[in-house]
Amino acid sequence: MWDEAVTRYDFGPSHPMDPVRLALTMGLVRAFGLDREMEVRAARAAGDSTLRLVHREDYVAAVREVSADPGAADGSYGLGTMDDPAFHGMHEASALIAGQSVAAAEAVWHGEAQHAVNFAGGLHHAMPGGAAGFCVYNDAALAIARLLELGAERVAYVDVDVHHGDGVQTVFWDDPRVLTISLHEHPRSLFPQTGWPEETGGPAAQGAAVNVALPAGTGDEGWLRAFHATVPELLEEFRPQVLVTQHGADTHFEDPLAHLAVSLDAQRSVQEACHRLAHEYAGGRWLALGGGGYAVVDVVPRSWTHLVGIAAHRPVDPQAAVPQAWRDEVYARTRQPAPARMTDGRTVAWRDWEAGYDPADRIDQAVLATRRAVFPLRGLLT
Repeated sequence: MWDEAVTRYDFGPSHPMDPVRLALTMGLVRAFGLDREMEVRAARAAGDSTLRLVHREDYVAAVREVSADPGAADGSYGLGTMDDPAFHGMHEASALIAGQSVAAAEAVWHGEAQHAVNFAGGLHHAMPGGAAGFCVYNDAALAIARLLELGAERVAYVDVDVHHGDGVQTVFWDDPRVLTISLHEHPRSLFPQTGWPEETGGPAAQGAAVNVALPAGTGDEGWLRAFHATVPELLEEFRPQVLVTQHGADTHFEDPLAHLAVSLDAQRSVQEACHRLAHEYAGGRWLALGGGGYAVVDVVPRSWTHLVGIAAHRPVDPQAAVPQAWRDEVYARTRQPAPARMTDGRTVAWRDWEAGYDPADRIDQAVLATRRAVFPLRGLLT
């Protein structure tokens, strides 16, 4: 899913969520010829009836108001804050990103595409009645809500952004049809201070929310160990009809807003795992979204280009040289040097959970806390 107009989702020159990350990602996708290996579509902006699948009518009206007159934003509904400053066209840009994710979900559900990617999406912090964490409309939740409206009975959402996927969890907190799984930096050290392992879902959906809270400093091996010790077993038990994944690139060791130490190579490994899990447990139906990521030159474009390549069944070789034309584009746009290869040069490996765990290890403590909180609720062994 791509429309140049998504780059109008722009909080201003001093804001870390620079829309150049989207333009550079699409530029790198094109530089590798991936746009010729798949259908590139643009969808209409989500209309009010679609937005109301998740968002309150008064909130949508408030976004429209500050979109027309940013000076009217006073912090109400989370609009006009440091995280979410108002800008002209805020409603239109936000609704357009949401529309891309909803259309992608529809295409996957109707069999028009087996996989779909909207790397402009993944705005997982927006709440039904307010903006939060750089997110105005929650396109991930809207895509899932649309799938349910179309008749889906089981949708799994896996979020590997460094921040907890709190907005999506909130929307489906008491809905057993949606399994939300979030791996993130521990809420003690990072926004939004939610996503504790004890958060397991509402009264009607106990075990439908899963949270793996990882200690600051977690690197490749621990991050991958935590993912593989939780996600595959849960998906095997749940058997989703569609897998929706969110791939925020802000777990990376260069990201300026968080404290994990994950490489591009580990991010790519998880993308491959999500692709494989979609085929194993969701009939191949996979919707992949972007998310956070604030190393806008070195990390985000490469990470999400790998994601697009994997979804297109044309994976980019990690050892591949970054095309010179794209490196020239980066310098012209940002006056920053571009990375030379599609890898951080890391060897990806992790220790399997079934091989045993170390009760003194902080990663294993985090995984065990999640397994103890959720697995029995789903009839699984801890």
